[in-house]
Amino acid sequence: MIRYSEEEGFIKPTGIRFREGQDEYIILPKVAVGVFSHHLFRDVIQRFSCKEVGYMKTANFERDIYILEYKGEKITFFMAGVSGPYICDDIEELHAQGVEKFIIFGNCGVLDSKIEDCSIIIPTMAFRDEGASQHYWPDSETIELNPKYINEFIDLLKEYKFDYTMGYTWTIDAFYRETRDKINYFKEKGAVCVEMEGATIAAVCKRKNLDYFTFYYAGDNLDCNEWDERSLMGHVNLDKKKEVMLLALDLALKIKD
Repeated sequence: MIRYSEEEGFIKPTGIRFREGQDEYIILPKVAVGVFSHHLFRDVIQRFSCKEVGYMKTANFERDIYILEYKGEKITFFMAGVSGPYICDDIEELHAQGVEKFIIFGNCGVLDSKIEDCSIIIPTMAFRDEGASQHYWPDSETIELNPKYINEFIDLLKEYKFDYTMGYTWTIDAFYRETRDKINYFKEKGAVCVEMEGATIAAVCKRKNLDYFTFYYAGDNLDCNEWDERSLMGHVNLDKKKEVMLLALDLALKIKD
């Protein structure tokens, strides 16, 4: 069975779509921030100057794309698609519209109960327990994450006084199959958290030679006898999560040039 191929795909990304009256020739700001939380997405739209410039369409829903003005600079802003297949489509289409650098973040499950709720996790490598990344980069157990911008991000964490953990992540695209034996296996291999997109983001950006940074804020706890939901629900501990959003926006300013 062929999964990875050096050949270009038969279907090519064409960029975002436009509604009647919108400028169909727009080139998006080259730095994009994508957030998985619709609570944080809506908060940014309400708090800052945001102009809808188009949308991404799938078979059953649409997501608006915005140009966000933050501290005098323009940033592409989007609600990131959850799961590997969705996020790789987002990267492909936004890159086709001019984006060259991506900052993508959301919550994750922790495999170490000592990691505090809503604290920051910087993943440095992902275990590839999903499918989409296998089509963008040759088969391997792991893939490097965040080869750039860690130092710039840590400077921001210190400025905002955020606790953080660096370590490996486990990327799986079937979260109801986060079984006890797999949790123990990946924890013993060094993973500190679990999520659904990290390996895919790394593989797509590596394949397309794009710069990126991805990080998480700690959500549910899997390092216990019974699942501990903690602040997994988007509206829980929302004020703290709004501060996390500012980390992403300020990082975008740091890497824009």
